[in-house]
Amino acid sequence: MKAEIQQEIAGRATWRSEALSTLVLAWPLILTNLAQTLMTATDVVMMGWLGPDALAAGALGSNLYFATMIFGLGLTTATAPMIARELGRKGHSVRDVRRTVRQGLWMATVVTLPIWIVLWQSEAILLALGQEPALAKAASEYVRALQWSLLPFFFFLVLRAFVSALERPLWALAAGVAGVVANAAGAWVLIFGHFGLPRLGLVGAGYATTLADTLMFAMLAVVLVTDRRFRRYHLFGRFWRADWPRFRELWHLGLPIGATLVFEVAVFNGATFLMGLIGAAALAAHSIAMQLASLSFMVPLGLAQAATVRVGRAFGAHDREGIGRAGWTAYVMGVGFMALTALTMVLAPRLLVGVFLDLDTPANAPVIELAVGFLMIAALFQVADGGQAVAAGMLRGLHDTRVPMVYAGIGYWCIGLLLGVVLAFQGRMGGLGLWIGLATGLTVVALLLIGRWLRRERLGLVSFG
Repeated sequence: MKAEIQQEIAGRATWRSEALSTLVLAWPLILTNLAQTLMTATDVVMMGWLGPDALAAGALGSNLYFATMIFGLGLTTATAPMIARELGRKGHSVRDVRRTVRQGLWMATVVTLPIWIVLWQSEAILLALGQEPALAKAASEYVRALQWSLLPFFFFLVLRAFVSALERPLWALAAGVAGVVANAAGAWVLIFGHFGLPRLGLVGAGYATTLADTLMFAMLAVVLVTDRRFRRYHLFGRFWRADWPRFRELWHLGLPIGATLVFEVAVFNGATFLMGLIGAAALAAHSIAMQLASLSFMVPLGLAQAATVRVGRAFGAHDREGIGRAGWTAYVMGVGFMALTALTMVLAPRLLVGVFLDLDTPANAPVIELAVGFLMIAALFQVADGGQAVAAGMLRGLHDTRVPMVYAGIGYWCIGLLLGVVLAFQGRMGGLGLWIGLATGLTVVALLLIGRWLRRERLGLVSFG
């Protein structure tokens, strides 16, 4: 009896230790994600100061840029589970960790080159999509300044994966905060022409982001070559040497992650376009609800990144109990937080909408009512979104990315968007129907992903090969 009690106490201590380790790793990642979101928000605010046409052109350019950037982000994400696995297998591993980081930087370079070629043709792409010529031209000029930020940003992501896998993410957070400040200052100076510099308008915003992302990468790179805990890895030594087996392994793991993110982002971009067909009020209400959902999503996203590292380390160490403990700890935290935000949306929807619109202005009433209705659906949306994000991170820690990609395609497109279109237009439910479709798609993906995790855990389908 005494032995059983001692075992139970030890088990609880182990779970508490895992929760603490997850939190210590996750909170800097969460704040780094928020810093990236703040950079975008700063650009939008300053574009708005230029006028509605500039804001519209900036939105067109940003969406085109983001659609290509998200794929590269997914590819570079593959470095985190691979580094974590190596560190779990051998805590003092240097050579294999260095191989992954170097080839991650190679992969970032390779994927950036075709994206640059595509983005250079932004004006032609936007005209082909039926956009106004003047807006397409302005958006293209903005993108041609912004697109150079991709390579330093992808490099930063690879280095962030490295410090995160070593469970030292504070340096990435410091670089992210510096990037926010540099972007805001650079945008203010270059957009409006302060300190004797020419007034560049939207182009200035693009250059400011490029400078900020370059600063973030440079800061983190300097830390990695000077700090004694990192410099022993010699990450940038003989950078030109190819490592084709590791390079192929990264693409094998990263391509499904990139495709999964594209599936998810594209369905929400498509929903925004469809909402515009329904009406201006529906589009405005949708934007408000999405802003609130995106902000809260940064928490489970950070926990998903932490789960990838913690699960990956246990995976490398062949620790089945550690895999389950790391995964479930992050999952409970992520879903629990999103449940709290969902409750807030249900109990105080007008208070949240009031952050964006004056509730006492009669002209805002149609948008407010729609936004309140969307937030009721978003409450379910929140829990499902948190669940699918963390579950995907858990599976990435096991190097399981292909089946989750298929789940994303089925859930987001074959079920979520299709149901939303049917309810919105055939069922005449308007924007509410679209939101029901989105929430249903997210719920399906969340259930499929956690179901796969359960099957792998219970049936011993975790391969340590």
